[in-house]
Amino acid sequence: MSWLRLAPIVTVLVMIGPVGAGLLATIGPAFGIMPGLSDAPAGLAVWRRLFDMPGLGQGVALAAWTGFAATALAFVIAVLFCAAWHGTATFDRLMRGLSPLLSVPHVTVAFGLAFLIAPSGWLVRALTGFERPPDWLTVHDPLGLGLIGTLIAKELPFLLLMTLAALNQVPAQRYHAMARTLGYGRMLAWLHGVLPLLYPQLRLPVFAVLAYSLSVVDVALVIGPTLPPTLAVQLTRWFADPDLSLRLVAAAGAVLQVAVVVAGIGAWLVLERVVGLLARRLRGAGWRGRQDAVARGLALAPALAALTLTGLGLATMALWSLATSWRFPALLPQDWSLRAWDKVGTAALGPTVALALAASTVAALLVLGCLEHEAAADRKPRRAVLWLLYVPLLVPQIGFLFGLQVLLVWLGADGGWPAVLWSHLVFVLPYVFLALAEPYRAWDSRYGRTARCLGAGPARVWLRVKLPMLLRPVLVAAAIGVAVSVAQYLPTLFAGAGRFATLTTEAVTLSAGGDRRVIGAYAVMQMLVPLAGFALALGLPAWLYRDRRGLRVGR
Repeated sequence: MSWLRLAPIVTVLVMIGPVGAGLLATIGPAFGIMPGLSDAPAGLAVWRRLFDMPGLGQGVALAAWTGFAATALAFVIAVLFCAAWHGTATFDRLMRGLSPLLSVPHVTVAFGLAFLIAPSGWLVRALTGFERPPDWLTVHDPLGLGLIGTLIAKELPFLLLMTLAALNQVPAQRYHAMARTLGYGRMLAWLHGVLPLLYPQLRLPVFAVLAYSLSVVDVALVIGPTLPPTLAVQLTRWFADPDLSLRLVAAAGAVLQVAVVVAGIGAWLVLERVVGLLARRLRGAGWRGRQDAVARGLALAPALAALTLTGLGLATMALWSLATSWRFPALLPQDWSLRAWDKVGTAALGPTVALALAASTVAALLVLGCLEHEAAADRKPRRAVLWLLYVPLLVPQIGFLFGLQVLLVWLGADGGWPAVLWSHLVFVLPYVFLALAEPYRAWDSRYGRTARCLGAGPARVWLRVKLPMLLRPVLVAAAIGVAVSVAQYLPTLFAGAGRFATLTTEAVTLSAGGDRRVIGAYAVMQMLVPLAGFALALGLPAWLYRDRRGLRVGR
């Protein structure tokens, strides 16, 4: 089918086009070149003003510290947990517990943990005997420890899922068994025998986590440091400032943010070399690490803590949404009411659901077209395709969204539905592709050849045989797209010009206030929309094909 040739081209343009155009349109204002500001100082004057801004150095240092620490700790926890427990029932149970967290937006986890660890939060109520909330700076702490913990709790399930996907593509059990026969303990056998095979496939997901953590805005607004905030939060405030000259400073800061991410990735590559050298020396020293029972328990503890604290935080958030009054130090609300839910209007819910459904549907159609074109051409995916997929995830959002907004204003398209949908597609497409690619490529083509022998054409084979068998993976990928779309804050803010309200933008805006009940109601609704998508993706195929066991190959 000739129209399939257009799918990869359109997909690349949708993903890479806004990023490239946005970066180019950000560089101009960074040097004082911006339509509508004829008196703007050109050249390096904008950069001199940027470096004179108070708190800039601290903001850069906080972004580098929190982003790098969160990524490194999440990766180490994921690797050590897999090394200690992969192939056991404990591993399977914990993965089943962590997997639902993938559908929960980052900012929702931030709200839950903020409610949990606040001085008047449930954790302090349960574990201390204080009559009044203590004067502890657990939320918005100056070191960003709360931000680091939130990022770890949210990125750990993603890294574990990526590790599990990579494990399915290498003979991990065989190499692990070979290392065990050489006398290594369970954990060292996995680290020396399996991890070197996996890491090349994990590098891009780790870079995506690092880029996000170094430039996150919504989570930092909810639980991160405030005086000063991280660099990305400072830039967002300058972009929204009525003083238009500050937008030039913010554009220069956006270029600086890209440089911070590039430097972070470079530092990670250097760290890779150092760790690799130490691992080779450790192997040469002959230490086998046979007695690793204590180490295995220590490797399990952080993963369990992340799951437990996140679950408690989300539960606390749900309780606040139902509370009329909840005075300290009571463990449960004194009075219950649905009054807070009355304020979660359809003005935010309707656009959120419509936008998520539209973005995930368009993304799924484009991805299906790309994968079917690949299958029809009988081509193996190239490594460059993966890099293209990760480009929107590796470039910090704040680094190109301002330039994209400038272009949309110039075209007269800012603040409209198509602009916001396009900005969401940039981030939804990569996740839908990554979720659907492996199940689609693993489909047994003999079913198609059998149908062709019976007289069916290519289109009928795809509609009547292939798509029904792959319905569940397609719907799960679309549900992941819904979850990604619901979580978008900056794309909605910039492309929507502040006039497009979603559950995420409203929840982050409300975080500046003090009404935990309304914040809790918005955050719970923000969590329920993706969960409803996953429930539909899993339940619909089970109901449609309840009497057709052969279609279970699409699991």
